[in-house]
Amino acid sequence: MTRKQRRLTVIGAALAVIGVAAGLVLFAMRDTIVFFYGPSEIAAKGVQPGTRLRIGGLVKEGTLQRGPDQTVRFEVTDTAKDVPVRYRGLLPDLFREGQGVVAEGVLEADGVFKADSVLAKHDEKYMPREVADALKKQGVWQHAPEKTGATPASAQK
Repeated sequence: MTRKQRRLTVIGAALAVIGVAAGLVLFAMRDTIVFFYGPSEIAAKGVQPGTRLRIGGLVKEGTLQRGPDQTVRFEVTDTAKDVPVRYRGLLPDLFREGQGVVAEGVLEADGVFKADSVLAKHDEKYMPREVADALKKQGVWQHAPEKTGATPASAQK
């Protein structure tokens, strides 16, 4: 074997080892990769029950129901489609109807999303990028107006 052939053999073997390593890493991570969807995307793509994902949108007005043992039911909407969500645990302090939310969990066979974590926006300007993008795609997201230094008339007296 010539020097050139040995060099090509070593390079080929190194590429094969790197390829196998990358494949093993991706295989190991397949259960931890979580995709983000809006309610309309879940309906359009026909997400299979048992799929772990994140769902984002707005908490639909009038759907928040609190049950026993910290059980909460609500619907996430992008104004085109709604997805019912069931969650057991403490909700963030800023969680309320009409606000942006991201829930991570599993879509069940009956179409209810069983969340194991719920995130709410933290101030009036913030919205998770994925939620804002999904709502912009639907044409319903409007950025909150900037705060000004003006004082309300009632406080000027």
